[in-house]
Amino acid sequence: METPAYSIKHLRVIRINEGQALDFIDDIAVEEPLEIRVSYGMNEKKSISVTMRTPGNDAELAAGFLFTEGIIWQREHISAVSHSDSDCSRNAENEITVELAEDFTPQLMNAERNFYTTSSCGVCGKGSIQSIRTVSLFQHRERKALSADATWLCRLPQVLRSAQNNFSTTGGIHASGIFDLNGELLALREDVGRHNALDKLIGYALLEGWLPLDDKILLLSGRASFELIQKAAMAGITFVAAIGAPSSLAVDLAREFDMSLIGFLKESRFNIYHQGERHRIEF
Repeated sequence: METPAYSIKHLRVIRINEGQALDFIDDIAVEEPLEIRVSYGMNEKKSISVTMRTPGNDAELAAGFLFTEGIIWQREHISAVSHSDSDCSRNAENEITVELAEDFTPQLMNAERNFYTTSSCGVCGKGSIQSIRTVSLFQHRERKALSADATWLCRLPQVLRSAQNNFSTTGGIHASGIFDLNGELLALREDVGRHNALDKLIGYALLEGWLPLDDKILLLSGRASFELIQKAAMAGITFVAAIGAPSSLAVDLAREFDMSLIGFLKESRFNIYHQGERHRIEF
């Protein structure tokens, strides 16, 4: 992935080093709001979400968000995705509209909860876990047998980090990556919001026709929250590894859906919080 120029901002700062003050140009990750809208039916339009994100891959972010929230459930439901073209809009690049297929009615009841999202937001509780079962397309698919080698699992964080252009530039951005069962990185997306990085990745997979991702491994650059495991489940992902810690609800959800969940993945160690019934980790 190349780092888009508009996702990085160069700022003059003062760096203090061993008691000396030096002028320094620092690179920081851009954070701006994106309003996601849907257009459907007889000129019906609805604002679905405002999310704080790093500009770039906005179409994938919008598509992934609509999919993981159960508002759409297949690529064919999307007719077009575009930023605002209004001449009077001062924030056209921060407004994106997903035009839906003429014969499709979106499940907007799934969008009625507050969708102002930040990097720490999410839903919680057994009620939310039960609601996922009602909208996930892949919940009742026969599970594939997966085998992962512990040695190359431990190499995945370095592979992800090496491919993170924005992180290497700014040091302050999250990533989600999809790997095959040979440990090869297939796709990576970055964002200041960990949930946005995953929505961008799932949106890419949706638009490319990859779903379900039931024979792939998802690697998260930080912690594994309930919301991220929820989104993974929506995409049919059954094997999730995180460089950071999982939350208790993330573990609950992984067990509920029999998803393998690994945390604290490092160069020589990791914790298995749940191992899927048809999954094998070889040591």
